[in-house]
Amino acid sequence: MRRGAAPLVPCLALCLALMAAVLTACSGGDGDEPVRLRVLAGPDLAVLTPLLGELKDATGVDLRLDLQPDAETKAPDRDRYDLAWLSSDRYLRLTAKSAVQGLQRTATMTSPVVIGLKPDVARELRAQVPGGRLTWADIADAAATGTVRFGMADPRQSASGLAALVGVATAAAGTGGALRPGDVSCDRLRGFRSGQTLTAGTSPALVDTYVDHQDKANALITYESDLLALNAADRLDDRLEVVRPQDGMVLADFPLLLLDASHRAAYAKVTEWLQRDSVQQEIMRRTLRRPVSATVTRDPQLREPVGNALYFPDQLTVIETLLADYGDPGRRTASQVVFLLDFSGSMRGDRMAALRDAFADLSGADSTASGKFTRFYRGERLTVVRFGGRVLEERTVTVTGPKDLRTLADTVARGGYGDSTAVWSALDHGYRTAARELTDDPDRAVSLVLMTDGENNAGIPYTEFVRRHTALPAPVRTGIHTYPVHFGDADAAELRRAAEQTGGRMVDAADSSRSSLSEAFKEIRGCH
Repeated sequence: MRRGAAPLVPCLALCLALMAAVLTACSGGDGDEPVRLRVLAGPDLAVLTPLLGELKDATGVDLRLDLQPDAETKAPDRDRYDLAWLSSDRYLRLTAKSAVQGLQRTATMTSPVVIGLKPDVARELRAQVPGGRLTWADIADAAATGTVRFGMADPRQSASGLAALVGVATAAAGTGGALRPGDVSCDRLRGFRSGQTLTAGTSPALVDTYVDHQDKANALITYESDLLALNAADRLDDRLEVVRPQDGMVLADFPLLLLDASHRAAYAKVTEWLQRDSVQQEIMRRTLRRPVSATVTRDPQLREPVGNALYFPDQLTVIETLLADYGDPGRRTASQVVFLLDFSGSMRGDRMAALRDAFADLSGADSTASGKFTRFYRGERLTVVRFGGRVLEERTVTVTGPKDLRTLADTVARGGYGDSTAVWSALDHGYRTAARELTDDPDRAVSLVLMTDGENNAGIPYTEFVRRHTALPAPVRTGIHTYPVHFGDADAAELRRAAEQTGGRMVDAADSSRSSLSEAFKEIRGCH
């Protein structure tokens, strides 16, 4: 009997080995058997779907992409997905730290957010810039005048839209570093925003929207790869000229994130395969995105350097402020500034010349980057109130073109001075004007700018202004702020108190020079 039982030993061992292999395959472990991984993916990754079969054959890992439009703005469900593949994870690193902090990430390809311009617009803008190298400031300036009408994905939903918004805001701040809360305390992007005519929730959807409505926009702000692919397809009336802004771009690196650490071995196989030169070459061919490998020969269209890669903000409050100020890009909202300008006798001469120069700068005469971001823009509603001992004149225009700006310039240039200075009566008048505007359009953002070079010596005293201001309806009292400009011999302490009473802040141009007044007006542009 013992001789007959001997062959059962190797047979039993073989059966146990087979059972172990079957159990390993069924459990989805990271051995040599195929492993299926669930991947949360942004819409921009759909173009890589045809490569996944090759990846499976080469690595034994089967990636199943679940394309979700909100993948880049919503914390990934780590119980549902093993990996996440996004165009950018920067926003999630601020809003969902607990969900993504410490995750292993691997960049798989790169593409900067750039601008595509129709050829005639590109020629017009380049002709106005020394060397023809356009910046975000040039685009903002052209948007403010209505020359550029652009499409951009909704920054609240899309990584490309948010990257564009960060790029423009960083250029507007002019610091060269990552944005800080102080850089976005005033909305410098209203002129830029006035040029947006098309939007969508994702970059692929934006491209389709632009193709269907090419008459409504002459520019498209999105990933470089989207523009190159669009030019290569037979979908456009006019190919778009790709503009890489000289003042910098935000770069997407399409990271693959490991959500479930138990699949680390499979993740390593996938990332090693994706970073092979031959695979990077194929990814570049299919997507027109830049390879992460420096040894891959680039497509001629991708050889122009990215240049200054802009930093993404590392504080959530900065992003929240940017998004709140920019609002819904599909909904056009007008803003209004009421300028209360002292035309008492002491403003004659150099002081009045400085005021007129400041208005000329805001109307487009200032060609600096900061001037381009703070100029009056198409659709903006502007009221000029000239006052002395009483209101001398009030004029309101909605900017549609140079004619309206000339009307404002003529109002400021007109003579007629008062023999006294009723500062607080003028400010009270400004609030009554603003209250009427809010009644007509409750969604309108209204602010007051008070410029005076002297002390109050007529009209109501400051205490009476405070009493009247306190009695205003809540939306007017709390929603409309005053930004006094301290000029000449004005009482700085009283102006500062007025700013605090109304929720604004005082800016100083006390040396009465032309440049200081212009800089003061620029400093409070977009404050609210």
